[in-house]
Amino acid sequence: MQYIKDHKICYIFDPWDYLGPKRRNLLEQSWAGLFRKYLLEELPVDKVAKHFHSSMGRPTKELYTAIGTLVLQQLHDLSDSEVVSTLAFDTRWHYALDITKESDEDKTMAERTLREYRKIVIDEKLDGYLFGTSTDKLINAFEVDVSRQRMDSSHICSNMHCLGRISLFVNTIKKFLMNLKRRHRDIFDTEISKEIASRYLKKEENGCFAQVKPSKAKKTLKMVSEDLLLLIERFKSHQEVSRLNSFHLLKRVLADQCTVSNQEEEDQKVKVKPSKEVASDSLQNPSDPDATYDGHKGQGYQVQIMETFIPDDERDETKPNLITYVEVEPAHKSDTEALIPAIKKTQRCSCAPKELEADALYGSDENIQAAEELGVKVNAPVMGKKTSDLGLADFSFHKNTNQVKRCPKGQKPEKSWTTKKGQFVSLFLPAHCQDCSHKNQCPVQEGKAGNYLRYSVKQLRLAKRRIYENTQEFQDKYRWRAGIEGTNSYLKSATGAGHLRVRGLSAVTYCVTLKALALNILRASSARKAKILAKNSLDKEILDRIPDRSRGQVLSFFFFTLRGCFIFFARHINRPFDPI
Repeated sequence: MQYIKDHKICYIFDPWDYLGPKRRNLLEQSWAGLFRKYLLEELPVDKVAKHFHSSMGRPTKELYTAIGTLVLQQLHDLSDSEVVSTLAFDTRWHYALDITKESDEDKTMAERTLREYRKIVIDEKLDGYLFGTSTDKLINAFEVDVSRQRMDSSHICSNMHCLGRISLFVNTIKKFLMNLKRRHRDIFDTEISKEIASRYLKKEENGCFAQVKPSKAKKTLKMVSEDLLLLIERFKSHQEVSRLNSFHLLKRVLADQCTVSNQEEEDQKVKVKPSKEVASDSLQNPSDPDATYDGHKGQGYQVQIMETFIPDDERDETKPNLITYVEVEPAHKSDTEALIPAIKKTQRCSCAPKELEADALYGSDENIQAAEELGVKVNAPVMGKKTSDLGLADFSFHKNTNQVKRCPKGQKPEKSWTTKKGQFVSLFLPAHCQDCSHKNQCPVQEGKAGNYLRYSVKQLRLAKRRIYENTQEFQDKYRWRAGIEGTNSYLKSATGAGHLRVRGLSAVTYCVTLKALALNILRASSARKAKILAKNSLDKEILDRIPDRSRGQVLSFFFFTLRGCFIFFARHINRPFDPI
């Protein structure tokens, strides 16, 4: 049965009055006051309530409390057992979730119940919905300017141990054997030899592979790869065993790490691939099949983040920088593919930027053109460096025709035209190029009728972008991109997003999305505290300007004015209705 408390109903008596004014002010200025005022009623209670009957069965936990607890868990980076204890005794959590009763039903929750609600949120993909609605609420409440934003990615790790190649083979085989022994004991006893069982299922840590010498690593790797192939060939035609998830992991490791030759003959042989030939999206750990490998940062996942920012000369402490987009993806994905989906998603949420600062990986020519079609100007440097000291960017061009106006030495082309394929061509006289000091570095090439400069529309756009990169205007805009590195660091240190307690893409996405929302809560609470302190200081300044003898007169004036208003309305409300 659904149990939902209506938090819009006002209390006749303030249930938090016992705290006193000082502690009450501290609560209001903290994250608890912000969560209670702006985000509590935004929780997707209706989407969770459909999993429970409206009138039959045992009452659920109060759904606002249940969903809010999941958010606060990621805010403080707590384990399930720590959440149970904190929910029972922490007044800040009670204030944030508007828990006014002292009963165990309202302030306690079992770990199993917490896991059940978390599973519902993950299965329904409510983490993204919760992040979007809550962020929109904070943007509107604090009047955050979303026209200027910046974007970057950061590497994160799930709760998995980084394995080498031998450990990967051994752990995958061990997982399959344990799964086979637990589910099909009769098959395990008849089909698995005692040698393989003792080799991989020893009680000692990692069995006989605990300490493999570097000189024996190649031999050991060959042995475990042969065992891997033997198990696959033995059970690939077995219907029940071949459906096991651990068996599919065996096949994936074999395909990723090995090559099998002579498959039609009886003496099949398996060879381990060189490390350079192993794909980055190969299996990294059997406990987390979704994690992949990045050559620069290692195993795990990466998160794409876009946030608003305010330059220092326009900085206002009452307006926070908020994350508007967060997306978790495997570590091997390139940042080049993340820009356009991020812009489209923020446009659907009405928080898309007009100008976006990003590094060179996001700034491919295709991305720049696609972003302009979506109405977003992306400021990003061009990938790579100039191949020589002199390039197409050093030439000057006509604005209307995009033809070359002058070369770096000031020489005008004799003739310019455009081919049928859209390529630009400029002809320079040999006499102008013969004595040029940059002749060996110049992109102009010698031809039969003269020297030619050929370039495409894409090359021209890249050249103009390189020219723009050297301007003060670009540098003044692009220097604000570096601030998102601090956001990535703060997200990991404040909310624990760097190393998570979970595994799997869906669970990692859930945690990181709510931790990004938690970072927005922390930033918004700091801005709200600054706004409250500024208001209090202004009220005190106005009160200080009133002379001491006049303060009593001013208060008396307001009191009698308010009393007169009440008397006026009381007399006219009771007046009988006169129809026209």
